[in-house]
Formats: sequence, C-alpha cells, structure tokens
Amino acid sequence: MTDIKQEHPDVEKHPGSISSAKDGSTELTARVVDVAAERALCRRFDYRLMPVLAVMYLFNALDKGNLGNAKTNGFEKDLGFKGNQYNIILSVFYVPYVLFAPPLGMLGKKYGPSRVLPVMMFGFGSMTLLGASVKNFGGMMAVRWFLGMAESAFFPLVIYYLTTFYRRGELARRLAIFYAASNIANAFSGLLAFGVFQIDHSIPSWRFLFLIEGSCTVLFSLFAWWYLPMSAAKARFLSDAEKELAFHRIQVDSSSVVDEKFNLKESLKVFKLPVAWAWLAIEVCLGVPLQSVSLFLPQIVGRLGYNVIKTNLFTVAPNVTGAVMLLILAFTSDFTRLRFPFIALGFSFPLIGFIVYSSIDALSEKQIAYFATFMMCWGTSAPSVLLSTWYNNNIAHEGRRVVLTSVGVPVANMMGIVSSNIFRAQDAPDYIPALVTTACFGAAGVILSAGLGTFMICDNRRRDREQGVRIDARDVPTKVLAKGPGAAEFRWFL
Repeated sequence: MTDIKQEHPDVEKHPGSISSAKDGSTELTARVVDVAAERALCRRFDYRLMPVLAVMYLFNALDKGNLGNAKTNGFEKDLGFKGNQYNIILSVFYVPYVLFAPPLGMLGKKYGPSRVLPVMMFGFGSMTLLGASVKNFGGMMAVRWFLGMAESAFFPLVIYYLTTFYRRGELARRLAIFYAASNIANAFSGLLAFGVFQIDHSIPSWRFLFLIEGSCTVLFSLFAWWYLPMSAAKARFLSDAEKELAFHRIQVDSSSVVDEKFNLKESLKVFKLPVAWAWLAIEVCLGVPLQSVSLFLPQIVGRLGYNVIKTNLFTVAPNVTGAVMLLILAFTSDFTRLRFPFIALGFSFPLIGFIVYSSIDALSEKQIAYFATFMMCWGTSAPSVLLSTWYNNNIAHEGRRVVLTSVGVPVANMMGIVSSNIFRAQDAPDYIPALVTTACFGAAGVILSAGLGTFMICDNRRRDREQGVRIDARDVPTKVLAKGPGAAEFRWFL
C-alpha cells in the first residue's frame, strides 16, 4: 500500500514550492507555504476577529439566558404569570429560533456574515431593551418570539465566518475561545444579577438587568458593523501577499470553492448524505443537557437551599470551569486532529453529573451535589463546539456547510423546548424526572458520536484498501472535494 502525503504546512518551505502526488487520474496538488508567514497571518486573524466575536456571543448568551436570573428576583410575580406560563415563555423562543435560522443563514452567506451578524445583534439587543418595559405575559411572549428570530442564525453564521479564515485543523480551538464566551456569560450573568439585585428602587431590579444588557448589546453591534472584515480577500488590514496566502489556505484546507456563490438547490443536497442525519441526531442529544444547564442551573443550585443572592453567585464557578474544560478539550482535539472521541468524552461529563445529582440527597450532601453541577457544565459546551467543527471539517462545499450548520445548531437549541417542559414546577425542588431525562439524552449522545466515529474509521480503511493507498483527510486539498464523500480522494476527518 502506498502512502500519499502532501507536504504539511507545519514544515517550513520556501513560498511557492509545489508538492504533488497522484491517485489514479486525479492530481492532489498543494503549494507549501512559509510556516512563519502562515502563523503570523493566523495571529492577525486571531487578534482582529476573536475578541470581537467573543464579546458579541457573550451578549448573545446574556440576552437569551437572563430569564433564569430574572426568575429569582420575582420576575413571574411582577408580570402576573400563572401555572406553567414561565415554561411557555422559555419554549416560545425556540420556534422562531428554528424556523428562521436556515433563511437567515442563507442571507448571511449571500450578503456576508460581517454584515448580517451585527444586524442580528442589533435586533436581539433591541428586544432585550423592550423586555424591560413589558407589563404582562403577552408582552413577554412577543418579545421572546422576536428575540428568537433575531438570534436564530447567529452561532451558525459565526461558525461559517470562521471557516473562511481558518484551516480545518485550526477551527476547533478558535470556536472554543468564541464559545467560551457563552460560559463566561452564564458566569457573568450571575455576577451581574448579584450586583443589580442590590439596587433598592421602586422599579424591580430585573428590569434594570434587562436595560443594562440590552443597551450594551445595541451599542456593541454598531461597533461590530464597522470593525468586522467582509472576508480575508477584502480585509483592509492585510497586504496583497497576505490576502493571497489567506486564499490559498482556505482553498486547500477548508472550501472546494472559496467565496462560492450561494446556490440553494446545490446546498440542499447535503441532506442526501446519511451522515448529515446522524450529525443532526447527535445535535438533538446535545441540546437537552446544554439547554437544561443553560436555562435551569440557578434552579439546580437553588435546590441546595441557598438564598437568592448566593444561588446566583454560586452559578459562577461551575460556568467558569465549564469554559476551561471546553478550551482543554478543543485544543486537544485540534492537536490530535480528532473530533469524535472528545465529543463522546464531553457527553460523558453531564451524564455522570446528572446521575450523581439525582441519586443523592442534595441538602445533606451539598459538597457532592455542588461538584455534580461542575460536571454538568464541563460537558455541555465542548460537544457543541466540536460537533459543529466535525461536520464543517467534512463538508468542503460552502453552501452545504452553511445550510447544515444553520439547521444543526438550531436543532440543538430547539431542545430547549424539552428542557423547559421537563423542569416542571410540580417537581421542584428535586426535579428528578428532568435530571433523569437529561442524563438519558447524554448517554444517547455518547453512543451515537462513538458509533459514527467508528463508522468513519472503517470507511476510511475501506477506501484505502480498495484504492491501494493510504490517505489521511488532512492530506487531501479540499478544492478536489466538491462532490464530498462521492469523490474517490475523500476521507472522513475524524
């Protein structure tokens, strides 16, 4: 069996040198670039893009998840909620979130994420501001509907945006840094709520919380519109040589056609792939633990018997350690160029955490129960980032990539409908049915991600055996992979 290897960019060569190998009639060609120049370019992208995108997502997470903090400050009583109306408010968000994500994602592909993302941010910031003025259940229902619409394609578009700047093996750690903002937001929301709820005023403190978060979001969206580059090729901060290098990197290790014009018919063909449905099934399994922790961590911690202020304060540490674990798993995944083992590992953490929490007396074993909340947070973010990275790594067609991401991410978030209805008021404060249900989804996620990864390993070996060669996924330039798995050179990025 013959090894086919393109020169890897980590090996320093003179710019413009060529290495190639042949597999049948197809020539695999890739220019080997100066590793120092490439690393410098990545650093420029990191400094320019990551801080701003991370702050944008922090505000996204704050505006979406502030109801949990507001609930601890008499939010339901002030708006006259009855029965399960709070759960309905949580659930209604996900209907427009799922319905509008694909069309907004397609608009993002057509007009550019750097323009559509700030517009969306302005929209959900405005809805948060309006939320501070609502008087009843109907008003909050309307606000949450339009909030879900404005936030729907935000994360999918950020993922697509980053795939136009970074190679496949560089993507997970960047997405992790970006997504860690969600964990920091959950932690920061607890600190912010802790501070805001000290305000002694005739206006309820939760309204001040909405005002502060919404106004900051709107202001930052204006800055993002001016700051974000349209693409690497149009970035004013790059030289002509750097733009050429940026184009080459994406052409050989991300997209089959760089800046490809969006074609709906071609893009929808992604759903003809059986693995696309397997990835969506994993998104479903991911969504329940993710949303249960995001929406109900204050209530889970509140079971330990702390007052309102301590409950919000004690949600900070689990969320911070969740962000740290996300970075550890993502950086390790990029280092090893493996996705599915770390997705399965990520699922196992909340699985164990929810089992432990539901099987003990939390009031008499507070330390163990509180540690279990750390495990819940360790494994909710990492699978989300690595799963999105996994299928983006395996789809070279830009249109199909953005369509699948615009469906997959909302599907995971749609499971907030499940989470918001299994944490029922009649099960408080133990919420045993909800904890058990969430653990079951985590177990299914472990099985599906490990099973799909095993299939990919076997399929790669079959292709090698039939072709009499040994090819690794990262050794095949993505410009020859427009057909996806139908291409002879295709190998799954594990």
